[in-house]
Amino acid sequence: MARVFSGIQPSGELHIGNYLGAVQNWVRLQHQHDCLFSVVDLHAITQPYDAATLAQRTLDMAIGLFAVGLDPERAIVFVQSHVAEHSELNWLLTTVTPLGELERQTQFKDKAQRQESVPAGLLNYPVLQAADVLLYEATLVPVGEDQLQHLELMREIARRWNTRFAKGFAFPEPQALLSTAKRVLGLDGQAKMSKSLGNTIGLFDSPEAIWEKLKPAATDPARVTRKDPGTPEICNIFTIHQGFSPPDTVQLVAHNCRTAGWGCLDCKRVLADQMIAALGPIRERATALQREPRTVTQLLQAGAVKARAIARRTMALVRRGMGLLGQGEA
Repeated sequence: MARVFSGIQPSGELHIGNYLGAVQNWVRLQHQHDCLFSVVDLHAITQPYDAATLAQRTLDMAIGLFAVGLDPERAIVFVQSHVAEHSELNWLLTTVTPLGELERQTQFKDKAQRQESVPAGLLNYPVLQAADVLLYEATLVPVGEDQLQHLELMREIARRWNTRFAKGFAFPEPQALLSTAKRVLGLDGQAKMSKSLGNTIGLFDSPEAIWEKLKPAATDPARVTRKDPGTPEICNIFTIHQGFSPPDTVQLVAHNCRTAGWGCLDCKRVLADQMIAALGPIRERATALQREPRTVTQLLQAGAVKARAIARRTMALVRRGMGLLGQGEA
């Protein structure tokens, strides 16, 4: 089977943007490929963060991943910093990564503009991404279109390392596994769904909280009154319907939007009911796991042991290729 690697930052509780955009797909992939999924806490510290809450947010994210359906018997699920080889390979790959390529990355330029002092870690973020994937010789990386530039740089880094150092071992050039999920905006209908912006619905929100958050959510701006017909394709609520509602309901929503058969509040009520039904079992599993944090920690430790076994084999070959003196080789 092909090997898949993907990671998610420990923002805390999973929200529906994470779920529809990535994690739902991971649950499917674990039945089709050899998969590694990581809570990438080292990526999270490349920007200002609260050190006092990072460990708990990491645990909460892991609880979410297991509650959604990641199965430690089918996929390796672990915390990035628990496998030190990620950091080691990250450093070694910086030696073959051109500075100009890093400075050209769109995400770096966007994030750097919002900071007075830009940390080197933010610049090298894509190199750590490359290390995450290449460490396990993964050949498939589930990504959205916004990550394609980073993936192409990852392939370039692998190519440059192979050209200089390949001696019986070479990194495979990973391919994109593009997500078919539509991009879900935040409830404001403007920005990407993000907990820091307060525009999310959490996977573990109560039915009451889901409805209260949906009621004021942005819809098609052309629908000023209930009698105005709308265009579902430009409505973020319709996009969320496509993630949670069955096809016949999605068709009904589109028809009633275009004909003004429903008001936006009617459409949101149907969506709330669909979301509550879909997320209820996930919330129940998460609640059970939250009562057993030691069990979750043990699952992560077991995942790290499995990941480390692969990583150590890779790093032995990388060190040999780069001419580093091995321990006991004097």
